[in-house]
Amino acid sequence: MDLSAETSGSGEWVRQPNRFTNRITADGTSGWPVQPGKYHLVVSLACPWAHRALIVRRLLGLEDVISLGVVDPIRDERGWRFTLDPGGRDPVTGISFLSEAYLAADPDFTGRYTVPAVIDVASRRVVTNDYPQLTLDLSTEWRQHHRPGAPDLYPEQLREEIDSINAVVYEDVNNGVYKCGFATTQQAYERAYERLFARLDWLSQRLENQRYLVGESITESDVRLFTTLVRFDAVYHGHFKCNRNKLTEMPVLWAYARDLFQTPGFGDTVDFDHIKRHYYGTHGQLNPSGIIPAGPDLSGWRTPHGREELGGTPFGQGTPPPVAQR
Repeated sequence: MDLSAETSGSGEWVRQPNRFTNRITADGTSGWPVQPGKYHLVVSLACPWAHRALIVRRLLGLEDVISLGVVDPIRDERGWRFTLDPGGRDPVTGISFLSEAYLAADPDFTGRYTVPAVIDVASRRVVTNDYPQLTLDLSTEWRQHHRPGAPDLYPEQLREEIDSINAVVYEDVNNGVYKCGFATTQQAYERAYERLFARLDWLSQRLENQRYLVGESITESDVRLFTTLVRFDAVYHGHFKCNRNKLTEMPVLWAYARDLFQTPGFGDTVDFDHIKRHYYGTHGQLNPSGIIPAGPDLSGWRTPHGREELGGTPFGQGTPPPVAQR
């Protein structure tokens, strides 16, 4: 999760840019060729940016092609830790901290060690932490390794519209909740708050009569919006002061989010325990007591949503992924 940032003179929170932007390509001209078993995807189950990659990897059936490492949701001063694994080491790369892979790629790196990160297994070096491009490349460059029936999450004829939606959702919603939570002036907070809820209202109107954000099936745009919506009531509403409404109080978005949650590849990649423990347990400036809320009630995520009436099919001409695995 990229929480590296600084505040501008106006108190607005500014996200750290991605340092490693190498691309893994089908033809290998980038220097990093697509190759099963060569790369290791490291995620935090708490992180919405990493969650995108986890969903896409599962929908496309790349679990046996790109291995997965999951870090502890509690990050200390040394960064993300592999304390969930035996001996406190990632079983694929042997590293104890994600920082080791960052510093192997650039010994002079001084920023935060962020997830998602793709590591070259042989050299134990970070190849990319460019989360927006990562999922697009999984859909396009890794196509020859997709499972039979994998959906097309970035169809060529819809890419312009998908890119346009992604841009405004990132600015106002995905990153907007962080701008609310980490603003250091009242004015910066209120600007981010107004933009966030104006965009959520806009999305509600867009989704009132169509099941998915773009086209008749799930695309990259739905993946990107879902990872923020699924965290909204659990952390962003209270912890980040995004409190005009809860998701459960926005009928269209709540039904849309439940529709996706109940779709294979989405809800089965959500870990509310990791989400709450990370946000409330590591942001000492926002929650100095470290107390993790007991709520919210999660039972509503499995209730009927009624979105099937709008038409469309989740996977287009494709099929659902098989039973979840990591």
